Amino acid sequence: MKVTIRGEKTKITQAMTDYANEKLAKLDKYVDNSATVNANVLVKLRNHQDKVEVTIPLKSYILRAEESQDDFYAAIDVVVEKLERQIRKNKTRLQSQIRDKKEFLFDNLEQEEEEEKEVIVKRKKVEVKPMSEEEAILQMELLGHQFYLFKDVDTNQPTVIYKRKDGDYGIIEAE
Repeated sequence: MKVTIRGEKTKITQAMTDYANEKLAKLDKYVDNSATVNANVLVKLRNHQDKVEVTIPLKSYILRAEESQDDFYAAIDVVVEKLERQIRKNKTRLQSQIRDKKEFLFDNLEQEEEEEKEVIVKRKKVEVKPMSEEEAILQMELLGHQFYLFKDVDTNQPTVIYKRKDGDYGIIEAE
């Protein structure tokens, strides 16, 4: 796996690069043809903590995890654990969806003792009204939700607006 590491408001040392390469190499056993896979690591300095974001784009899926710690090395350890946990947790789902595609190598994965089955416990139908982004933010805040589905008045496409961890808003638009 090729690792690209860059820093935002922080200097990336050779020791940090070597450590990230060593830790992310553990994921090679789960990814088929790992030599062609690029892992993007972004290190940000936020409130005297190192925030590490790792994104691994594959052909059909994107593996992504982030973690904030006082120490870069601790953060990269936790991120790698999160990525391994994502692969383990979604093993059966991924296997059923990619029977003819070989992206993950599940032979190298130890079986977890009891895999919890996630079940959809509620299904809800909502009326999607045309509105502007500002109206959608207002509706979301009034409802006390973290996200809100609406139809963009300009594009007439379904759109989701969500509240980010930093307090700002994000938008997901359909193509």
